[in-house]
Amino acid sequence: MDKTPMTARGAAALQEELNELKGVARPRVIKAIAEAREHGDLKENAEYHAAREQQGFIEGRIQDIEGKLSNAQIIDPATLNAGGKIVFGATVDLLDLSNDSEVTYQIVGEDESDIKLGRISITSPIARALIGKEVDDVAEVQAPGGLREYEILDVRYS
Repeated sequence: MDKTPMTARGAAALQEELNELKGVARPRVIKAIAEAREHGDLKENAEYHAAREQQGFIEGRIQDIEGKLSNAQIIDPATLNAGGKIVFGATVDLLDLSNDSEVTYQIVGEDESDIKLGRISITSPIARALIGKEVDDVAEVQAPGGLREYEILDVRYS
């Protein structure tokens, strides 16, 4: 199976969530199930069923995170030296040629992407169009609203 790229920050965030689930949420739901069992008949015990459902969600999320972390290729953008080319982890300043507005994006893994924070997935159309380009290149992106062109103003690895 291929490794999935992930930034060091993204891996740390997943590890933190995993620690929270294993250290806090899992023990709390186990305690809730034990308390609900003490109330007697489990068939009509809504608290028991809710706690079991929550336990299933927590266990599923733990497995999901562990799978992602075990399959991750962790890349620290600060250690990259791509010679000015846009690669995974790079932060790029772009000029949208259709409206002369500037935007900044960091190319990250799928689980880390958050457009509000300027993090775009490596699988997004914009990121795919940018990979391999350099400063002053123009990237053409086929967007739902039509073709968009971005001039690359700066590339940073931080």
